[in-house]
Amino acid sequence: MTPQLQQAIRLLQLSSGELELEIQEALDSNFMLESPESEEESTGPLADESEPISANESEATADKDRLEEYNEKDTRDDVSSQQLPEDFPIDATWDDYYSENSGANTRSLTSEDENYLETLNSTTKTIQSHMLEQINLLNLTEQDKFIAISLVDAINDDGMLSTSLEELLDTFPKDWDIEIDELEAVLHLIQHLDPIGMGSRDLKEYLLLQLRDLPTEPPCLEVAKSLVTNYLSLLGSRDYNRLSKKLRASDDDLKAAIALIKTLNPRPASKLNLGNVEYVEPDVLVVKKNSIWKVELNSKATPGVQVNSKYAALITKEKTSEDVSQMKSQLQEARWFIKSLLQRNDTLLRVAKKIVERQIDFLEYGPSAMKPLVLHDIAQEVDLHESTVSRVTTQKYMLTPKGVFELKYFFSSHVTNDFGGDVSSTAIKEVIKQLVSDENPQRPLSDSKLCNLLAQKNIRVARRTIAKYRDLLQIPPSNERKQLI
Repeated sequence: MTPQLQQAIRLLQLSSGELELEIQEALDSNFMLESPESEEESTGPLADESEPISANESEATADKDRLEEYNEKDTRDDVSSQQLPEDFPIDATWDDYYSENSGANTRSLTSEDENYLETLNSTTKTIQSHMLEQINLLNLTEQDKFIAISLVDAINDDGMLSTSLEELLDTFPKDWDIEIDELEAVLHLIQHLDPIGMGSRDLKEYLLLQLRDLPTEPPCLEVAKSLVTNYLSLLGSRDYNRLSKKLRASDDDLKAAIALIKTLNPRPASKLNLGNVEYVEPDVLVVKKNSIWKVELNSKATPGVQVNSKYAALITKEKTSEDVSQMKSQLQEARWFIKSLLQRNDTLLRVAKKIVERQIDFLEYGPSAMKPLVLHDIAQEVDLHESTVSRVTTQKYMLTPKGVFELKYFFSSHVTNDFGGDVSSTAIKEVIKQLVSDENPQRPLSDSKLCNLLAQKNIRVARRTIAKYRDLLQIPPSNERKQLI
């Protein structure tokens, strides 16, 4: 493979974030490239397009042959010469090929689109920084403040204290003569900062702290406290008969106590919005206009570059052959890079359009209407190799009215129904999820029962398949889903 072909293949598999870094690296290393925003600064005359500074015809043909030969084995990335000419003029800009005014190849995210996407990245905040901000406002002695900082440093990502007080005590200077009661007192103070329960030593302690901090006292509060203090393991195993006997509580009181406990938070740190959240930038935008689904590239995720016409024009003026040779080399590399970018976008757009054509029902009705689809199906329709389709659908995202999905999400295996038709595994998972959502929690559906209900919908799958799909959906088995209330 030529370096140019290797570059085209590498760009094809990059995510939008990785592509942005790749483009920035190219801009930094090749003075012949510039971003469209820099165009106004390039005021020099354009070079003569007939100047023989690009790859000659024989080299281009040889590269094309090698590309086709490689594609038969791996990618078969055959780019239409009408869409991607072999030789770009040196003054070609991104908009010459992908213009927002040209129809429907690219589009910027509208304010409506961005309702799906948060764009604000806040400064990184940790549990420790959040707690220390509050500790610094307290009137603590130097010794107590040192204890508080030590305790906060021992809080894990869930908000629980990960080290015993005895272990912490051993780390303090011996001449301080600190007693374990002093650590207990400071820990009690920390546990009543915001959020309540931070630094709890176990789930029991955390749940009790929340119950004691309730603004009002419900009638079932004492039953709930006793349950958490003494019988939390029985609650976890859903042994309601033994719980009722141990607590000497009526069914109504037990139900109310369990309902109260379910309103509590199992992890102290879950109430904190910590760290920088990374948001997916969709590569493809899908919208419905006049009853027709339109597929466009997101201009934010497909940044453009162009040849710097000011530097290109110097080629005809420079007299030193060495300088001209270096500039021509840089210019040719720039043109190849632009061509690789255009090829990547063309392939991405063609694949995305075919996926949308196949999954119209999903866009209209949701996951339960997903059609079976494999890489080979799309590869045949766009005349690409399956490996190419795999590359172009990995870490590429599509914004639809149903949400943001990786392109790979639209591919799934199939099950044949009673009428000889195919049902997508994604659709089957959605049906299972819906059945479980609608089940009676006191009599949850077993995998065998789910099999029978699917069969009634003309979908015949084995019980082990149901179990596999249920695990993928992170739905526990029926005995763990059973509830008293």
